[in-house]
Amino acid sequence: MKAPDDWSNWQDNPEDPNPWYTLYMDSVTPLSSAVKQAWLIDSSRKSRQYLLPVVRPLARATIIFNQLIKSILPSWRNSAALHKTIVWGLKSFVSPEANTFILRHFTLGSEIQRFILDNLPGIEIQTLHFMRFQTLEDLRDDAFLKHDLNLFNFITSLNLALKAQGREIVAPEQLNFSAITDGEFPIRDIPHGKLNKIDIQTAIELYTPIFQFFLSDNDFWRSVNSLQLDETIALYVGKILNDPLPVMLVNNRHPLVPHSTLKAGFRLVLHGLATEMLHRHLVLLKRKQAASLLRPSAS
Repeated sequence: MKAPDDWSNWQDNPEDPNPWYTLYMDSVTPLSSAVKQAWLIDSSRKSRQYLLPVVRPLARATIIFNQLIKSILPSWRNSAALHKTIVWGLKSFVSPEANTFILRHFTLGSEIQRFILDNLPGIEIQTLHFMRFQTLEDLRDDAFLKHDLNLFNFITSLNLALKAQGREIVAPEQLNFSAITDGEFPIRDIPHGKLNKIDIQTAIELYTPIFQFFLSDNDFWRSVNSLQLDETIALYVGKILNDPLPVMLVNNRHPLVPHSTLKAGFRLVLHGLATEMLHRHLVLLKRKQAASLLRPSAS
């Protein structure tokens, strides 16, 4: 069933409710109306309904085939060709909503990491690359590979610093939300061509075996295992906020129990959505803090 074209004036039929509209109206999931609407429009695309069921088993079979190749050539890689191929595919065939979500993801992840550091004064990680991309062309510079390296290096360096200082992550007296953007990101030049129809789930399933093929065996396994660090990051944020909700937003569990690479595409979608929800949760808390600071105190 297609998502509504006009969400504001949609007349729901109790005898035949539109599932996308129901999900849109749900107010518990921490997503802005614009982001949720874009996500549901993308999810209702025909490519997800008709192409994804075909692509997913073929992609997983290709992952198995690639693994056999990597057992012979485990160190072969060509990251430049990988990112060139990905950018070409995104610009040529992937939907505007999906491309926007992909670009947003790098900024969201960077802001969440920056939020954690800002609320642990005295700890700074010099080796991190806070990634903020505005166009698909910006992804050519090993963006996906660096994103995974960033996550591992962030967690390792953070815990080394905490250990060196004999500290634990605790809630600060005053939360610092300066890293969290409340508003739109400067994303531009998103293609809207006639062939830009593939939804984000189908696109990720297609790209996962390509990602595996062009990376070394070690790089790919590390990339897949990075998805299980969602819970780790959520625990850090939860401790800073003194709030269990961030962990409840995560579906990629548990960091110490690795999953098979076959479901990497599906889990990557969960990773992206969890990042969107965690960032939105921080935006709402930032607004509450700003409102309380502006509110005059009782005399």
